[in-house]
Amino acid sequence: MRILYIILGSVLLLTACEKLEQIPPNIAESTSLTDYEGVLNAAYFYQLASVTPMAVMGDFRADNALMIESPYTDFDEFNPNLTSMEDQFFGPFYSGLYKSILSANRVIDESLNSTEVGEAQFLRALSYFKLVRVFGDVTINLLAAPDINDQSILARKPAAEVYNMVIIPDLEDAIAVLDNAGIASGRATQLAAQALLGKVYMQLGDFGNAETQLAAVINGADAASIALKENFADIFGVDNDLNSEIIFATQVSSSIVDEYGFSEFWSWSGGLDTKSLEPLDVDLIAAFDAVAGDIIDTIGIDLRRAVTIIDTLLASPKFPQTGGPDHDWIELRLADVLLLYAEAKNENGASAEEVLDLLDPIRIRAGLNPLDHTELNNQAAIRQAIQDERRLELAFEGQRWFDLVRTGTVDAEMGETINSNYHVFPIPVSEILSTRNVITQNEGY
Repeated sequence: MRILYIILGSVLLLTACEKLEQIPPNIAESTSLTDYEGVLNAAYFYQLASVTPMAVMGDFRADNALMIESPYTDFDEFNPNLTSMEDQFFGPFYSGLYKSILSANRVIDESLNSTEVGEAQFLRALSYFKLVRVFGDVTINLLAAPDINDQSILARKPAAEVYNMVIIPDLEDAIAVLDNAGIASGRATQLAAQALLGKVYMQLGDFGNAETQLAAVINGADAASIALKENFADIFGVDNDLNSEIIFATQVSSSIVDEYGFSEFWSWSGGLDTKSLEPLDVDLIAAFDAVAGDIIDTIGIDLRRAVTIIDTLLASPKFPQTGGPDHDWIELRLADVLLLYAEAKNENGASAEEVLDLLDPIRIRAGLNPLDHTELNNQAAIRQAIQDERRLELAFEGQRWFDLVRTGTVDAEMGETINSNYHVFPIPVSEILSTRNVITQNEGY
């Protein structure tokens, strides 16, 4: 059974390296391990399989990008047919993250190094957060070596249980033991754990706890040398990996063959895959057009536009083809945190001035005027303004669909009534069959 192979399989060791990206050189008996650095690096390595699936699910399922070749057009339709995309998207995503979890479990259970344990807890929480947002209820495994005869471990647990039993406690523990020394080297840090926990609370609609965690990130950013880049274009591209705005990224290298063997995220957004040669949804073009009246310089445009879209090619250059295979995947950056913080404060009843002032650095960097506090003076209008800003700022970063689901605005933004069954994605059919239906399918697929 595939999930058992994932949960019960041997841990692949990775030697330490500059970008945490060595190919696993050998397999070791778990009982022989005394140094867990390699096992921890394996947990980082297996995140690579989630990158492109997350990018495609986040933007191609939403109104930022389109597929043009059947059966890939199933991403733009809301029916049971999306199960056909298992091999390229859901299968690698699912298995890669459970392998990352297995590696993290080993470190958490057995390492005596508190920093290693904290990093593993962050990675396990990140893995489960991705899994639960994509699939809803999922299998929980917190053991490095579970009982092979106990198939009850395969049963999917409610999403709320995954959050409360795994994701939140892991991040709280990580915050308690990590510092920010590794923030420029691609390691998990205290700031990353706080940012992810704030994002988790936003997902749950717990705006009070979200505001607390996101405020901690913003207040601690300067000491950790985290700040908004002056130029939006300088966030992206291989030469800008791990720049000052990045809180955490999954590191990618063309010299390392990971478990995802298909077109990478930068190919999809750039229109380099034949399944979608013109991926840009014209609705995103319209969204950029809609801010024309906000431009500071009347002869200019939103400075994010040329970085994000090419109207004539109907594609995105955000992750350029040059150096494409070496682009890191941005998991958390400061602008995302600022926008979430503004959203949390708005939901918690802060004044329009206090909330909209938080958007000013992001908008001014984009060449836009600050939003008028007197004109946008109610919670609903500010909520929409923040959502609009998130769309333009974070397009093609795998955020849009999950934002729509989180905020309950799928139907309004997609322009159609969509059955909530299709707010999540199908569990890989191979997992269901191999476990003889102990793992069940999401309703509607």
